[in-house]
Amino acid sequence: MTSTFRDAARFWRSPLLPDVELLTAEYFAQEFAPHWHEGYAIPVIQAGAQSYRYRGARCVAGAGSIAAINPGEIHTGERATDNGWAYRAFYPSLEWMQQLSSDMAGCAVGVPWLPDGAIEDGEVAFQLGRAHRLLEAGADDLAAQTVLTGAFALLLSRYARTCAPLQTIHPDAVRVELMKAALSAHLTEPMTLSDLAAAVGLSPFYTARLFSRMVGMPPHAWRNQLRLNRAQGLLRQGCSVTEVAASVGYADQSHFTRHFKRAFGVAPGRWRR
Repeated sequence: MTSTFRDAARFWRSPLLPDVELLTAEYFAQEFAPHWHEGYAIPVIQAGAQSYRYRGARCVAGAGSIAAINPGEIHTGERATDNGWAYRAFYPSLEWMQQLSSDMAGCAVGVPWLPDGAIEDGEVAFQLGRAHRLLEAGADDLAAQTVLTGAFALLLSRYARTCAPLQTIHPDAVRVELMKAALSAHLTEPMTLSDLAAAVGLSPFYTARLFSRMVGMPPHAWRNQLRLNRAQGLLRQGCSVTEVAASVGYADQSHFTRHFKRAFGVAPGRWRR
């Protein structure tokens, strides 16, 4: 049986989303009075269920759904179950959402408008929740921004009423090789999807799609595999696991070990022996 949630909330920000607030929260007794936001509210329900009044109707969003609220729209919020609810919420600006929509279409488009009522889409909810956790962890900016962009692009492509069709991705081997070179050159340094996009003169959204389409994996996954391949060479030379982890850009040995074992089936210490 699900335990009762408590009222606990933490607002925070990520440098990957300037001037955008994020919220990690669980509520039991909380009842939100009618209010509105200048930008969007995109809560992803993690557990329990939330009830809210929105555009003249009473809506219920359960675990795995998205209680999206458009800018300027008055809404409320309270628990819909005896135990309360937990969610992870994004509060992106109207400008950020419109820019992403334009990047997706390859031309300027109007303000995207999300549907009334809870969005029941497990795939979109999972990807948004994954992006939220990556942003909160702050461990890999490239991975976090790539997942974030992809998650919101998926949300907009499926549900935004004014979002234009996605622009066609044309093969561009030259730009992909430039991206690989940039990722290789910054193997141990922080790098965002925006940094990578600027290096090849594309939007972050198009950069992620082009790379993934032509390479078969997103930029952060390719860079991580390159780190692991380089690590094998250093281990062959007799370097310690701790030295190798630091040399190829991992924050700590346990993080390196987890990725190495996932890729090669054994821990780096055993592989070295």
